[in-house]
Amino acid sequence: MELRDQSLTPEEVKDTANLDPQAASAAETVKTESPAPEASETVATEAEPKAEERAERHRMLTKDEIIEALEKASALEAEEIQADDVARLKQQFYQIRNEEVRVEREAFEAVEGNNPEDFTPAPDPVEEKAKALLNVVKEKKAAQRAAVEARLQANYDRKKEIIEKLREMSADTDNVNRLFPAVREMQNEFKEIGEVPQQVAAELWKSYQEAVEQFYDQLKINKELRDYDFKKNLTEKEALIAEAEKLREEEDVIVVFKRLQELHDQWKAIGPVGKEMREEIWGRFKNVSTEINKKYQDYFVERKARERENEEAKTAICERLEALDFSKLSTYAAWDTMTAEFLKAQEEWKTLGYASRKANNALFARFRGLCDKFFAAKAAFFKEMKDVLAKNLERKIALCERAEALKDSTDWRATADELTAMQKEWRTIGAVAKKHSDQVWHRFLAACDYFFDQKKKNTSGTRRNERANLEQKHEIIEKLRALGESDTPRDEAAKQLKDLQAEWQSVGHVPFAEKDKVYEAYRAVVNSLYDKFDLARRGSRMESFENSLSEMEGDHNRLLRERERLLRVYEQRRSEILTYENNMGFLSARSKNADSMLRDMQRRMQRLRDDLAELETKIKSIDSKL
Repeated sequence: MELRDQSLTPEEVKDTANLDPQAASAAETVKTESPAPEASETVATEAEPKAEERAERHRMLTKDEIIEALEKASALEAEEIQADDVARLKQQFYQIRNEEVRVEREAFEAVEGNNPEDFTPAPDPVEEKAKALLNVVKEKKAAQRAAVEARLQANYDRKKEIIEKLREMSADTDNVNRLFPAVREMQNEFKEIGEVPQQVAAELWKSYQEAVEQFYDQLKINKELRDYDFKKNLTEKEALIAEAEKLREEEDVIVVFKRLQELHDQWKAIGPVGKEMREEIWGRFKNVSTEINKKYQDYFVERKARERENEEAKTAICERLEALDFSKLSTYAAWDTMTAEFLKAQEEWKTLGYASRKANNALFARFRGLCDKFFAAKAAFFKEMKDVLAKNLERKIALCERAEALKDSTDWRATADELTAMQKEWRTIGAVAKKHSDQVWHRFLAACDYFFDQKKKNTSGTRRNERANLEQKHEIIEKLRALGESDTPRDEAAKQLKDLQAEWQSVGHVPFAEKDKVYEAYRAVVNSLYDKFDLARRGSRMESFENSLSEMEGDHNRLLRERERLLRVYEQRRSEILTYENNMGFLSARSKNADSMLRDMQRRMQRLRDDLAELETKIKSIDSKL
């Protein structure tokens, strides 16, 4: 906005010789070139609150704290009440109240026979108190606004009266000496009158300026006094320009912008300068102001960009957590893995700054709700598992007591069948707490072992058969080694290997103390033969898995879901191996079918071990993609 005034022409100056010298010397000082304060191009803003104040304002309060804050606010004068703070307190209060009503509604609906449509929340005296305090604040602010509007309207009416009086005086050119002092007083009164309604400020100032300039143009004030006034005004405005130029060196754009508004107010209060200098002096001041305003605008543009980036990052975290499905987690390891994801998200959240004021609170409420929901579900799972583990322990202790009562029995067949049935029942019972697991298992195993040891002592020929089976298996291992050292063609080697494996499976029990050792030797030489003759094992399955993994690469959620599925399978295989290992000893002298059952269990255990190795490889492959 460019400011101008209307200067007297040389011809008009000549016509002022017949004016009163006193009037001519003072009149020029009343001329003005700037718009009224209400028409300012720029508006100063309050400095932003400090980081500590912002953190305190955004802290979630309790209902009692909110009531206390509302009581303090309602006790203030209307001018001291911060509307934003009161709105924030109201928002936080009804967030808490709505949550209470939601919980109350769920409790009501949980009662059998209650109709959800009949629900009515219990009266909350604290809410009534909050409403009363908010009404007090509302009434005070309304009264304040009404008083301000009345004052602005009164100022507007008085200024219009002054303008009309000035216009009347402009038409009376015969009474210069009498009218001039009154004009000066009216100008001073106009400046001292406060603000007017913003929507009429610019038009009012324009009318006032035209009336004053019309008066002085008609009176043709003394040129010498006018020149003196122009010179003085020029000096004052150059001083303001110099001060504005120094502001460019300041770093705090908020403080600089506020100071610039003060300089603009001072500029408006200074009268005009000579017509030949008017464009130049205003151009210098406007250029400096434009530069400072540009820095101020850039600061807020940059801040909005940062807030937008923070908002996008926080939204991405919320979406990532919302994509996690923890409703079907059934193992401690799975919950621990999911917990790590939430803790990682919380650490990322802490590194981000504020989003926009409009979105920040909503995003935090969304993020906090997700975390609360997960950790509540985790706590419920652990509580449920604690109860399940306790019940499992009770059942296993009962089996221990039954086994201990039967261990001295000499009714070999009936007792062995009963203990075998108890072992099967043991396998159907789930896990117990880790601190009790080994103790209760060894107690049960000791009772069973004692009985079967006594039974074994009364069973003839079993040990001799086991030693013979051990020798036979050693012979098979030697044949396999010899096959590995020979130059037998691949197809023939594959046939011989298959025959020797079938022979191994047909051999019965070996002594319990030797079973693991001989099996490991057998497994080692078989694996070496697979490698030497390049025989197919599990390679095709891994190739298929790697192809599927390539398709999922880049899809973080799909990779995580596949990893979770493999972990569940891994835990299941480990549990099956543990069950087989715990029950291997019970089959050593059970019946004439024990040998075949034992061989079958050994084959299954080896397949499970191979599955574990394959699963570990697959999980590591997924981890390398994440």
